[in-house]
Amino acid sequence: MYSRFFKRIIDFLASLVALLVLSPIILILTFLLALANNGKPFFFQKRPGKNEKIFTIIKFKTMNDKKDGDGNLLPDVERITKVGKFVRGASLDELLQLVNVLKGDMSIVGPRPLLVDYLPLYNEEQAKRHDVKPGITGWAQVNGRNAISWEEKFKLDVWYVNNISFPTDVKILVKTVQKVVQRDGISASEEQTMERFMGTKSQ
Repeated sequence: MYSRFFKRIIDFLASLVALLVLSPIILILTFLLALANNGKPFFFQKRPGKNEKIFTIIKFKTMNDKKDGDGNLLPDVERITKVGKFVRGASLDELLQLVNVLKGDMSIVGPRPLLVDYLPLYNEEQAKRHDVKPGITGWAQVNGRNAISWEEKFKLDVWYVNNISFPTDVKILVKTVQKVVQRDGISASEEQTMERFMGTKSQ
């Protein structure tokens, strides 16, 4: 009953209230990132949601679009802006996903929505992470985030799918706040993103 009905009601009301309360911060970040990214404060990308349905995720843009002589984007560590580094370090780049939650594409708690390119790389067990809506935060994020392997993340994601409940969501939210405050597990290196998932060798 919770996952089929009450979770969506809570998501809608919580995201609406959060967007209203956090609107001053969102406006300030939009202005600062627009200055840092040549008038482009937002990042849009296609991601798979529940049942692998594709939607457009919105985040704050923390990296510029600088390219090398051959027209290829420079490495992440060279493109992240000063304000972008702060925004990512404080996990503020995820704030705009409250809009995705409000629309119903995402939930506040659930497996993180990853790249569409990864869809054919999951094994049958890992693909179960798409049996529920993706979330802004999740069980994997409060149990290692970027400091654990992809395989460990997917095991945690599937555990959440199999154990979804209101108490579990509350526990994840509380641990998320603690980790954001402590800046724990944000990245193996604050200036780098997780390496691409290339598939699991053992199925």
